[in-house]
Amino acid sequence: MGPQDLRMRGMKTGESSGPPSATTFVRAWLAPSTVRRALAVAAVVGTVLIAINHGDLILRGGAPPVWKIVLTYFVPYAVSSWSSAATVADG
Repeated sequence: MGPQDLRMRGMKTGESSGPPSATTFVRAWLAPSTVRRALAVAAVVGTVLIAINHGDLILRGGAPPVWKIVLTYFVPYAVSSWSSAATVADG
């Protein structure tokens, strides 16, 4: 199910453009295309942020705490998936 499918399901013919429904947003947020895109963004952006924020520690043979690594990848995933879902839900 792609973004066009979700847009079509969210709007009925002749319906005015009001605020998007929570159901439309959640469907868009969990759509495979949204998840794939967000995972790709998180992989690239998260890796760059790890290198910037923890590169010196890693080069010295250390490792940042696991929770920092998880958050570093989660934040770009969350931003990307949220913005994709919001765009689809807004139509």
